[in-house]
Amino acid sequence: MRSELFADPMFGILLTLTAYASAVLIRRRWGWLHPLLSAPILVYLVLQLGNISYPDYRAGGDIVTFFLGPATVAMAIPLYKHAMRLRRMLPALLLGALVGSAVGLLVNTLCVLLFGGTETFLRSALPKSVTAAVAVDLSAWLGGTPELTAALTVLTGLVGSIAGPPLLRLCGVRDNIASSIAIGAAAHGIGSAKLLSESEERGGLSGFSMAACAVFTPVLLLPVHAWLL
Repeated sequence: MRSELFADPMFGILLTLTAYASAVLIRRRWGWLHPLLSAPILVYLVLQLGNISYPDYRAGGDIVTFFLGPATVAMAIPLYKHAMRLRRMLPALLLGALVGSAVGLLVNTLCVLLFGGTETFLRSALPKSVTAAVAVDLSAWLGGTPELTAALTVLTGLVGSIAGPPLLRLCGVRDNIASSIAIGAAAHGIGSAKLLSESEERGGLSGFSMAACAVFTPVLLLPVHAWLL
């Protein structure tokens, strides 16, 4: 009976939502602790203390993951509102996203090689700079570990959303359009959501960059995929 309860997809869904709601409440007490960092820890503790297997939790967790796609698409709404004004900048926006995708893949590869990472880790880390909905599929396509990729993707988004804006200012990038494209390319959905809370236009630009990188990155990975095979 116990195993059937935990194997039910509703258990994974409720645990995920409860953990995130609790993480939001925790952030009210400790503002520096991002919910996307504390929520997985809460899920992990429940699984360990309850002696619950990860495959049982994943039955419902995968359903939550599925909705990352529609949530990502919804971020195009703010961009649509400003589409007419930004249309003349489309070539520059696309070029920025393309460069961001290429640099992200290059940096990911160099970091893994410099620190002696395994081939499996490399396959898992390569797509971590795109949104999680795309990154996990790319990881499976490359022969990596999707779960590891998901963790790396969230960590990348957290670091990018927190450290990205001040780092860009430190480098002299103060233009809102340029910085928004950079955040979308490097910190994907988490960074875009933070910008959206500050400015609808900047959030839309970052969302556009994130979506463009989700298109460019698989194309850039085609020769890598062929080489890995």
